[in-house]
Amino acid sequence: MATMLEGRCQTQPRSSPSGREASLWSSGFGMKLEAVTPFLGKYRPFVGRCCQTCTPKSWESLFHRSITDLGFCNVILVKEENTRFRGWLVRRLCYFLWSLEQHIPPCQDVPQKIMESTGVQNLLSGRVPGGTGEGQVPDLVKKEVQRILGHIQAPPRPFLVRLFSWALLRFLNCLFLNVQLHKGQMKMVQKAAQAGLPLVLLSTHKTLLDGILLPFMLLSQGLGVLRVAWDSRACSPALRALLRKLGGLFLPPEASLSLDSSEGLLARAVVQAVIEQLLVSGQPLLIFLEEPPGALGPRLSALGQAWVGFVVQAVQVGIVPDALLVPVAVTYDLVPDAPCDIDHASAPLGLWTGALAVLRSLWSRWGCSHRICSRVHLAQPFSLQEYIVSARSCWGGRQTLEQLLQPIVLGQCTAVPDTEKEQEWTPITGPLLALKEEDQLLVRRLSCHVLSASVGSSAVMSTAIMATLLLFKHQKGVFLSQLLGEFSWLTEEILLRGFDVGFSGQLRSLLQHSLSLLRAHVALLRIRQGDLLVVPQPGPGLTHLAQLSAELLPVFLSEAVGACAVRGLLAGRVPPQGPWELQGILLLSQNELYRQILLLMHLLPQDLLLLKSSYCYCQEVLDRLIQCGLLVAEETPGSRPACDTGRQRLSRKLLWKPSGDFTDSDSDDFGEADGRYFRLSQQSHCPDFFLFLCRLLSPLLKAFAQAAAFLRQGQLPDTELGYTEQLFQFLQATAQEEGIFECADPKLAISAVWTFRDLGVLQQTPSPAGPRLHLSPTFASLDNQEKLEQFIRQFICS
Repeated sequence: MATMLEGRCQTQPRSSPSGREASLWSSGFGMKLEAVTPFLGKYRPFVGRCCQTCTPKSWESLFHRSITDLGFCNVILVKEENTRFRGWLVRRLCYFLWSLEQHIPPCQDVPQKIMESTGVQNLLSGRVPGGTGEGQVPDLVKKEVQRILGHIQAPPRPFLVRLFSWALLRFLNCLFLNVQLHKGQMKMVQKAAQAGLPLVLLSTHKTLLDGILLPFMLLSQGLGVLRVAWDSRACSPALRALLRKLGGLFLPPEASLSLDSSEGLLARAVVQAVIEQLLVSGQPLLIFLEEPPGALGPRLSALGQAWVGFVVQAVQVGIVPDALLVPVAVTYDLVPDAPCDIDHASAPLGLWTGALAVLRSLWSRWGCSHRICSRVHLAQPFSLQEYIVSARSCWGGRQTLEQLLQPIVLGQCTAVPDTEKEQEWTPITGPLLALKEEDQLLVRRLSCHVLSASVGSSAVMSTAIMATLLLFKHQKGVFLSQLLGEFSWLTEEILLRGFDVGFSGQLRSLLQHSLSLLRAHVALLRIRQGDLLVVPQPGPGLTHLAQLSAELLPVFLSEAVGACAVRGLLAGRVPPQGPWELQGILLLSQNELYRQILLLMHLLPQDLLLLKSSYCYCQEVLDRLIQCGLLVAEETPGSRPACDTGRQRLSRKLLWKPSGDFTDSDSDDFGEADGRYFRLSQQSHCPDFFLFLCRLLSPLLKAFAQAAAFLRQGQLPDTELGYTEQLFQFLQATAQEEGIFECADPKLAISAVWTFRDLGVLQQTPSPAGPRLHLSPTFASLDNQEKLEQFIRQFICS
């Protein structure tokens, strides 16, 4: 196991406030300390395996048990051994010598190959609708193609790439304590690169630094120059020119024009030719699946889906036989600050602005021993062709959220349709509209599938664990001696669920590192017994802790959904503040649990669930609640014991089902679960753990409940942006009155507005100034508004 906190993170003598902070630490840690012991003392899961259901052949290839034991490496740690030279001068110039030794393959005759590509030639010769016509290609059209190509890319400059790598290496060593990469994950990617198929890396997007850190990491590992698909809106013209020379790609604005526009057809043909040329040449490509940090909008990026559509189209037409997709994620102890309002998020980053941000980061870290840790995750590559074949066989019918939930919210029916939810918040841009409808659905499902794999392979950092404990268990404060044990407990729970953590070392170093990074949001108070009291600072600091704790939600998502569903099932039977023993008396049928889980799944945004199948997920949630000990099976008198498998008979129904319907359960249909009942476990740890799981979803659910209450005060009709600002101001005012600061997040506000729009609470009508929202006639009555609020609040555990 790699040591993430090296000797550099040890506290050094400092003066003034730093020395006083060190004295607080020494007074709080006057006890015997032990190292963090992961699950079973030794086991640390190897994360990142591809989906065995969708891509079974890829799951078997590019992996060997031995790679799990290769350990970690620090990619920004460059020493004399990383160069071909030795000596005292080499030790002082190792960064510069290392950058000179990096292999950068040349790019030759790219404009000519683009011009000769089949798509561009068909368009120019008039063989496709919208072409320029038969005959000689005009010089004007050639210049237009060259202009579009110049906007998309430029040949990487080897000298500039090496110079930038040297400067970036020095900057990263000043900003980060380490950037860890699992050698086994890198081994899988290097083995995939040797297979002769192009690599397409599909990544999350925590910060703009991801687009610089990932190419540097792959270049240092011998995979060449990574071509990064950047967002033109996030960069100024000067910065775009620099990034193109470093291997960046930009989608021309003409590509988003209508389908019948000749400029749009030509731009899309040139972009398609560029992607085909990159795939044929074997250059790795990086696409971000999430929107840029700070952007208030859907989680899935419309631009990322457009780039994925070009790759899918190139594989389908046979330009390359296949492509290997690599889910990627980068996690940080503390993500660099990103703008949180729409005006700043839409402003492009200039070259000088970026330089000033770099200097500001270096100045803020100058003399500080607690630098940020980062972890790069490369999941197992899988075949795009294999995924396309398996994905097309698993598509089923879907219904809108209004069809699924509105009758149940209003009390018009009780049956929950066991149908997938249709909820697409990401707008479809021009490049994606040019594809067939089934290919559009394929791209969207592929994006969700890869993003779910990237999130599943992401390690949980120490600051996320600390923020979760302080926000959901000890918002009024906790002694440091108690925090030591709970930090170790939550670490083992994470490892037990097959997720990795991005740290190792002694508890003393880990807590000191985490709290030092969160020092702006917590207060340390010394008490007489020599212990320390850690208190989260009320106010906007709780909102920041909630954003950090969201990294733990994918780990406990199934249990959190199940706990909130149980809370909703008990809401009408026992008082919310009733004792745990009284709640444990009640019997909970499996059908009732399935129903509550389905209701909550339909209510939660698709951006959070990321393509969870409702039928399979219900049983997975129930299995997780049983495994963690919250539910115990209750066998009714006269029924066959649940563990008795010897007396089971074959069902009259066919045993064969589509591959998407297989679950880990003993029963494959709800009808067989009529006689199954469960109780809440009476073990001593269950009440606290149940409350902890419910609180993981409480920021989102409370924001939805407050949005339902705001329907009585909101000024409608209004634009979507205007109503979102109204709701966000209401959330801030409510946070000041009730102290629920974790809900005062603009992203939660816009998520609530979009969910209510899909639910039919808000309706959108066109107007000369743009689409406007107004309250639907169904929810214009106070009675229905109260029903909506009560429906949401049943899942909230106070």
